[in-house]
Amino acid sequence: MENTGLWVTVIIVVFVIGSIFGLRVSPREKALGVLREKARKMGLHPRLVVAPDWTKVPKATEDRASMIAYYSVLIPSGNLTLMRAKVEDQKLTVVYGDEKFSDLPIALQGIYAIDMQANCVGMYWDEHCDLKATQLDEMKAFLLSLAEH
Repeated sequence: MENTGLWVTVIIVVFVIGSIFGLRVSPREKALGVLREKARKMGLHPRLVVAPDWTKVPKATEDRASMIAYYSVLIPSGNLTLMRAKVEDQKLTVVYGDEKFSDLPIALQGIYAIDMQANCVGMYWDEHCDLKATQLDEMKAFLLSLAEH
């Protein structure tokens, strides 16, 4: 009986310690939170959305679409035309809209596609390519330049 009480105590302690370690935020999730907060402070609007079919982002499973980061900037006086473009070989390939954006080079890493509509320009991208937020300034400048283009 003395041995049983010891084992029960050890199991309870292991369970409590495991629960405490399970509550810790992973470093990757923490970095994503910092990245998104920095983007918000800069005037970018980050959100997770279902990847549209035209972006050709691989699906999470055969039946379920992937969630992807969409960072956008609002243009208050914008009267932009609808444009959708995929990034292939670091250049834009227009799927729908004005062809003047075709073959426009993109120096940013992890970008899947660009979307432009009425008063918003945004990009679908892989946040994990830049967890340290080194290219947020360039992203915002690029989106604004697209709106002026």
